[in-house]
Parts: sequence; structure tokens; C-alpha cells
Amino acid sequence: MKLSNKTRQAVLQSRRALQLLAALLVLLAAWLAWTGWQQMQDGARRDQLGITRDALAQATTRALQNELQRFDERLASTPVRDALAAGDFTAAAAALGRDWPNLEHAAILDTGLDEEYANAEQAGYGRIAVAEAAMTEGKPVLWVVRDGEAPGLALAAPARVGDAMVGVAYVRLPVARASAGLDAVDVPGSTYLALRQGGYTLAERGDAAYKESAERMAVPVDGTGLRVAAGLPPRPTALFGLAAVPSFVAAAILLLLAYTLSRLPSLVGRSDEDEAGPSPTLEQTLEMEPVKDPETAAAPVPVREAKAAAVAIDPGIFRAYDIRGIVGQSLDIGVAELIGHAIGSLMHEQGLKDIVVGRDGRLSGPDMVAGLTAGLRKAGREVIDIGMVPTPVVYFGAYHLRTGCCVSITGSHNPPDYNGFKIVVGGETLSGAAITDLYARIADDRLHTAPSPGGVTERDIGDDYVERIASDVQLDRPLKVVVDAGHGVAGEIGPRVLEAIGAHVEPLFCEIDGTFPNHHPDPSEPHNLADLVDMVKRFDADLGIAFDGDGDRLGVVTKGGENIFPDRLLMLFAADVLERNPGAVIVYDVKCTGRLQGHILRHGGSPLMWKTGHSLIKSKMRETEAELAGEMSGHFFFGERWYGFDDGIYAAARLLEILAARPEEPGEVLAALPTGVATPEIKVDAPNGNPHAFVERFLAQAKFEAGARPSTIDGLRVDFPDGWGLVRASNTTPVLVLRFDADSEEALDRIRAVFREQLLAVDPELPLPF
Repeated sequence: MKLSNKTRQAVLQSRRALQLLAALLVLLAAWLAWTGWQQMQDGARRDQLGITRDALAQATTRALQNELQRFDERLASTPVRDALAAGDFTAAAAALGRDWPNLEHAAILDTGLDEEYANAEQAGYGRIAVAEAAMTEGKPVLWVVRDGEAPGLALAAPARVGDAMVGVAYVRLPVARASAGLDAVDVPGSTYLALRQGGYTLAERGDAAYKESAERMAVPVDGTGLRVAAGLPPRPTALFGLAAVPSFVAAAILLLLAYTLSRLPSLVGRSDEDEAGPSPTLEQTLEMEPVKDPETAAAPVPVREAKAAAVAIDPGIFRAYDIRGIVGQSLDIGVAELIGHAIGSLMHEQGLKDIVVGRDGRLSGPDMVAGLTAGLRKAGREVIDIGMVPTPVVYFGAYHLRTGCCVSITGSHNPPDYNGFKIVVGGETLSGAAITDLYARIADDRLHTAPSPGGVTERDIGDDYVERIASDVQLDRPLKVVVDAGHGVAGEIGPRVLEAIGAHVEPLFCEIDGTFPNHHPDPSEPHNLADLVDMVKRFDADLGIAFDGDGDRLGVVTKGGENIFPDRLLMLFAADVLERNPGAVIVYDVKCTGRLQGHILRHGGSPLMWKTGHSLIKSKMRETEAELAGEMSGHFFFGERWYGFDDGIYAAARLLEILAARPEEPGEVLAALPTGVATPEIKVDAPNGNPHAFVERFLAQAKFEAGARPSTIDGLRVDFPDGWGLVRASNTTPVLVLRFDADSEEALDRIRAVFREQLLAVDPELPLPF
């Protein structure tokens, strides 16, 4: 068809545009072809890794089933049965282990496990946990446990005489008996294989860069608590969502279209070159440098300079596990600068350069950030300011941005005029002597001043935090929840996270306001949950979620208005974690219910009671390689699938994940948790504002009835056969913290009366509310 002059002229005048469009289509076609090829390579690699993983799982299953079969045959043998019938456990153990290749230990344990509990501090809870599991399940079990100083492959089974269980047979083999199959397989390049139990890796091969993502392709080793984890590079980007073959087809179509566009001017005729000279060819177009727009260049981030005040530092603000004081009295911008200078000096000594800084919604936050940043920069540190975010997001930033160091400027759940600093340096949360050393550095003028100040940049990692949680946690069914942030800093990102995992959220007091106008953001105080209880009923929600001022603590209420204390939530979390991590250590603080220990043991875990305090708990988790920890105050620390720091928002997500996976209503699941009669935390003003001094006097003078078991891990906790009581000193406010827990109201009243008598004997003027 002959083109009109007008059409011909339009085509000729648009020659450059057509050639440029053709060049872009060629680039797009090349990109599509490249992504298609990458997807083909990735698919082949994934298929091969899956085959290798499954072969390893089957080989490990066969090897361990052989050991379990040998175990069954030995238990059924005449020498073992005769020795058990005679009550000679030593002879039975000898017969059980005779001529067993590579056997490290064999024993017959009594069903009460009295000797094992007595030696638990030295030998650990691994042997106890596997023995308890064997008695509970009534059949042989196989776990990897820490028995003494090293891990071993433990087999346990009920030892019976007829139908009566007289003991527990226990044998230990080298871990290599389970991991030998990994040495025999060929691990494809750029992949990773590991044999794991819970968070413990027995053996691994391949590229360790993919170990963190290996759980996504994990498969169980049948009949054991082990699994084979497999990792490989992330899937290549599928441009426009196209798979490999459609990518190649689309690339071919684009190349054909590019050729047609580039030839179109020649098909309709030639014309004179315009005044600017000849049009560039396709090759010349591809070689052209892009035009740079100077207005899009990154502008330097303005730095708010702190004006340091010449003030004396109050040593009282340096607490057991953070720095906390009252703004205008013991804290101001100058004090913040000195603290930053001390932290920066410590980082300098450890060769650490970058540090993440974030703050909560308190009105004093901007000044505290300015002072802290100035001090850190004075020591030559590079500051990454992530703005107003919850404390867990600051901790997350230290991992996500790979700094290993961070400071959250927060007053937590304290009154509005408080503020403080939660500090991580080199992956360690500072506490105890490390906190007081910061004061000593300032007092002794042991501060490093760099030749030139460090820099400061701003980053927003909120979306990264939400995406990280949502990529790991998704609800099996939608749940409706009311979220009460108490006007704390979790009010913005907390609901975002829960919505991203599939919950329907009704916000309550989620506008960030550092004056906390409606109620104090402390979910450990039941009266602060009254509005939440009312709104859950009004919206007919499945659950109510409460966060504290900086988002690292969690409170929960049911549709029926029941406040689920954190130690009961920890039971639910522990049972869930132990399903995938048998034998794991679960740490809890001295304020938790006495029923928690038995609950953890019944689910195959290793319970460990420890001191109250987020940094103290995190330190104990690292020491014991625990998968989970929790405090009565509402701090929850997940080592499994998370980073081990306390995070109320992530804990809420994990709670909803568990509840959504159950067919019962959330209130029914929570009501089924073991319970008794307990008080919330009772806070009593300490005499002379010094709770630690009072507790020392109480420890020296208190006397309890025979049969009571005192523990001085943190303050004084006394366990009775039907309950317990606790008195300890708060490390954040000048109060005594008391709690009582019992099997019945009568027992609770009796234990409270005993403690009241002992407390008033130390100070008759103590203002006890009971």
C-alpha cells in the first residue's frame, strides 16, 4: 500500500526515535534471554540438589534405623531381660552395650531420673530430655543431645519387665554415626547441604554462604528429630514473571520488532540529514553515554550538631543492662554526647567502624540522638541513623546492615520524662560491668578522639523489617486482632507487620505520641489493658495485642477478656519450638511460673531459669545456645528462625502463626495452657529508693519453713510444694518487684502471708499492697 506524503514525512522525521526504540528493544530482548538462561541453569541445579538431599536423607534414615533396630534387639535379649528382672541395672547396662561398635556409653536409668536431675548443672538436660521423651511416648527415641561436654547421638527406650516399666535404657553413640552419609554424597557446586537437629548443625558441606536459607529446602530424616537442610543461591529474577521458555519466545519477538523499527525509514524512503548532523546508527546509539542529571545526584545528609553541656555524669544512670535516666535531671544532650563518645571509644578498641542508631517516640529523642551522634562521630565512628523506630528494628538494623553495633535511644515503658540507651557492640548487648565501664571511661577521660570526625547517613529499613518477617511467617487462616501500642513507637510498624502476615488489624492508640495521653505503654500492668479488653469485645476480635513503649515486649488478652501472662505464652512458644528442635534449651527468668519447667520437660526440652533482664537473658542464650527465651515482663527471644533479640512484634507474629494453624478458637488454645493462681508483678516503692540494699537485708534475715527451696539467682525466690514467692530489686526503677504463684487460692494466700511477715520484719514501714 502506498503511504501518503504526510505519513511518509512523519516516519522520516521520527527516524532517530525509531532507532532509539529499536535499541531499547534489543537490550530488553538480551535481558529476557539472559534471565531465561539463568532460570534454566537454576532449575537444573535445584533438581540435582533435591536428588542429592533426598538420597542423603534416605541413607541417614537407613543408618539410624539400623541402630534403633540393634537397640530393640539388645533390649529384648535374654541377658538384658534377666538382669532387669533381678533389678541389677548395672549388669543390664553392660549386656546392653556389649560388642556394640563405637558405643560411648550405656546405662539403665531409674524412672524418676533422680541422679540425672542432681547432676544436670554439670551434665546438662540432654539426657533427661531424651529419657523423658522415651517414657512419654512409650517407645524408642533418637536425638542428638549435649551429654557432658560434647554432643552425642542418644537412644532411649522404656526398659520393661513384662508390662511394667522399671527404668529407661539409654545409650550414646558418636554424632559421626548419623553424619557419615554426608561425607559419601557429591555436593553440587554453589550449593550447601547440612544435617541438623533444631538449631544445631551436626555436619555440613558446600558453600556456607547459603546456610541461612537452607531451611527452605529441608526434609526430615524419618523416625528421628534430624533433618537434611539444602541451600543454594536465590532464584534468578524472572523478568515480567516469565519462565525460561516464555522468556526466549518474548526475546525473539522483541528482536523481530526491533529489526522492523530500525528498517522502517529505509522502507519509506530517504531524506536529508537534519541540521544537527547524521542520525546515529543502532551501534552508535548503544555506545552513547547516558546523560547525567546533576539535580539527581545524592545530596549530603544534614547533620544536627550537638552542643555538649558541661555536666557531671550521674553514675546512677548506668544500670544493670542499659543506661536510663530522667531528662533534664540526669540526662541531657551533653550527657548523651559523652555516652556516645564512650561507646565510640569502645568500638575503636574492637576495630568496629559502623553503628546503627534509632529512637523511640519520646519528645527528648531528637536531642538524645544529636548528642549521641556527635559523640560517636568524635570517636571516628560512622553513624547510620534509621530514625524513629522500635528497639527491635534497631537490633534488626545491626544484623541487616551488618554493623554488629547499634544503640536504641528509648525510655521503654518508663514515664515520658525518662529516656535511655540500649547498646550492642560487636554483637554483644552491653550489661553489668560493660555498662559501668562506659561510665569509668568518661570519669577517667579514657575517650578516643579521631583525627577527623566520622560521618552520618540516614536509612529507612522499615520495609526490610516487615518483608523479613512476612517472608518467614504467614497465617494459615486470617485472624482479627486489635493492636494497642499505647501511643508508643510500635504503633506504626507493628500493625504493618501483622497485616503483612495475613492478619486483619484494628489499631488502638497507634498514633505515636511521646506524652502517652491515654494510658502508659506497659502491658505488664493489667490496668493498662482495660481499653484493649473493651475494644476486643466491641470488634469481636480473635485476640488483643499490646506493645510497650519501644516495642520489645508483648501483652495478650483473649476475646473473653483474660490477660494471658507471658510465662503461659512462653509455654505455647516452647511447645512449638521443641517440635522442630527436640532437646533445645529454653531460658526463662525467675518471675515465671513453676509449671513452666515441667511443661518444657514434657515437650522434650531443657529448662533453664535465669536472672531477669533483656541483656542478661540474651547473654545466657548465647552461652547455652538456647533456641528460645522469655521473661515474665513480656520479653520474648527467638533464636529459632530469628536473631535471638527480644522483639514483641516478631513474638506477636509467631503467636498468630501458632494460633492460626490450630482448628480451635485462639481463646480455647490459650485457655488450655497449664495454669494455677498467680498475681501480676507487684511493685513496691523501695525504702530510701534503693531496692538492691533492701533485698540484701532481706536475704540476710529471711527464714522460711522446712521443705521450702530458696533460690538466689536474682533476689530471693522460695519454692514450696504448692507454689512459690519472689522478691527482687528492679534494675530500671527504684522499686521492689514481688510475684506469687500457687496451685490454689488458699496456697496463694498462705505464701503471701509468709512473705508479708518476713518483709515487714525487715522494714515495718514497707508499703505492701497485700
